[in-house]
Amino acid sequence: MATDYDTPRTRPEDEPANESLEAIRSRAATTTQAPAIDLEDADTAEGIDLPGADLSHEELTVAVVPQQADEFTCASCFLVHHRSQLAREKNGLKYCTDCEG
Repeated sequence: MATDYDTPRTRPEDEPANESLEAIRSRAATTTQAPAIDLEDADTAEGIDLPGADLSHEELTVAVVPQQADEFTCASCFLVHHRSQLAREKNGLKYCTDCEG
């Protein structure tokens, strides 16, 4: 049997029952619910840095490790790669496999 995938899929429980408009209105009026809002500390905007925010009071603490003996800097992308990613060396310049691929 062929299936038409463009037709909307509805389950029997999603389809409205044969109720009158008055019954639907009365049920909706009696079941008004206040939205339950659960805010946690992670949901607040304190941990979000917005573009253009003043970060002059922040201090960057990163340990910088010098280039190791088995690493090279690609002359194309200027990233430090391991020697196993060396694709070619031309005129003393080394190129990684990502830039040569």
